[in-house]
Amino acid sequence: MSGIRKSYPGVRVLDDVSLTVRPGEVHALMGENGAGKSTLMKILAGAVRADAGTIHLDGQAVEIDTPLKAMELGIGIIYQELHLAPHLSVAENIFLGREPQRIPGWIDAAKMRRDAQALMDSLGMTLDVRTSVGGLAVAQRQMVEIAKATSRKAKVIAMDEPSATLTAHELENLWILIRRLQSSGIGIIYISHRMDEVFQIADALTILRDGHVVGAKPISEISRDEVLKLMVGRSLDETFPKVVAEQGKPVLEVRSLSRRGVLEDIHLTVHAGEVVALAGLVGSGRTEIARCVFGADTMSGGEMRLDGAPFAPHSPHDAIAAGIGFVTEDRKEQGVLLDLSVRENISLASLPQVSTLGFLRRREEQKNAKESVEKLRVRTPSIEQRVGNLSGGNQQKVVLAKWLQTAPKLLILDEPTRGIDVGAKREIYGIINDLAAQGVAILMISSELPEVLGMADTIVVVRDGHIAGTLSRAEATQEKVGQLALSG
Repeated sequence: MSGIRKSYPGVRVLDDVSLTVRPGEVHALMGENGAGKSTLMKILAGAVRADAGTIHLDGQAVEIDTPLKAMELGIGIIYQELHLAPHLSVAENIFLGREPQRIPGWIDAAKMRRDAQALMDSLGMTLDVRTSVGGLAVAQRQMVEIAKATSRKAKVIAMDEPSATLTAHELENLWILIRRLQSSGIGIIYISHRMDEVFQIADALTILRDGHVVGAKPISEISRDEVLKLMVGRSLDETFPKVVAEQGKPVLEVRSLSRRGVLEDIHLTVHAGEVVALAGLVGSGRTEIARCVFGADTMSGGEMRLDGAPFAPHSPHDAIAAGIGFVTEDRKEQGVLLDLSVRENISLASLPQVSTLGFLRRREEQKNAKESVEKLRVRTPSIEQRVGNLSGGNQQKVVLAKWLQTAPKLLILDEPTRGIDVGAKREIYGIINDLAAQGVAILMISSELPEVLGMADTIVVVRDGHIAGTLSRAEATQEKVGQLALSG
């Protein structure tokens, strides 16, 4: 890709960007959210048209004007939000739209299953191709996407944040698969914010900042500190700028909370100004605890108290009215409305505060949105910009702004930095520190152990729906948390 340019109204997203990927190479693409990585990949995938620039494949100039053309040329894109039909089987998803036929109009289902199983076997995937995709784990669905791309004789496969929701074991399996793809000569574009992964898996690296290429080197010729400085334009002396706030009275008290078949005998307390982190493996029950506190799931036993008074929310509406905010893990499905503007999203949870008799006080809404955008440093051309056009980190800031408009006494943060870059992470950590200093109680869920150790005052480890142990900031180590998460 050479000299790629792309602009949207009010902002130039890509300016003279070039990227070269060789056969059998894992080429990492890094940069802060908003740097232009996703737009560059959408141009490669034929989903977006570049304003200028050229693309060469195997030395030949190609025009990629549709996603179908990209697939026909051997370009596969595996987005962070996987694009599969959940009601269809693995085999049906792999060959969707090009099913083998005995005679025109009659699908040869047996051959499709044989071909799909042979493909899965060649990639070292132990998965029954008759299985419905809707019942698969995220890691397995990701493997189906990779199989789908390789079934089209892919020459280049781009993976956007492939490890965002994977466990350590699942990530290891992904890397084994990537090595198989490499050995067959497929070039891999690997987009990730995780420095350890990039330095372990990549052969070369291209770094974008504000739509420009600021570095392109073999991985052996660049250090982690250099990568950070190139990405954010400044040195990051501290990964986790934790500021310990003065703790006040208990805001949330959970005693013997149970949810039949999911949670049992959960105890925890979150004080004003305290950051309590729920740690543990994916599926351990951390999010389920948060959903019960927020009234999204019903308790089957136990009790909760909020500011010392009995608290039993029947719905999220009850929880919001009581002063609880919930930044969900899946921001695109549950955190923002992508087709609405920044202004509209920020006021979503606080409409009663900016309305009179059901009529919106537009000037007040605009004023609040502008103040939030400025305070949280949301990168957007205006508050009327569609949220779907923002980067992941800026979308996350909009979600935070939405809940801060409600002035919460307790804020639940489920994977608050998932899929955002190191610079945006630091800004989110700063917001958490500010909220704690203001006396807000924070209940944080994170799968990143360094983040848990770096930001939490108290760590509650969850395992198989139970509390495996509680550690103070002073006594917590990676080994202790890991031991509790694995063996209780």
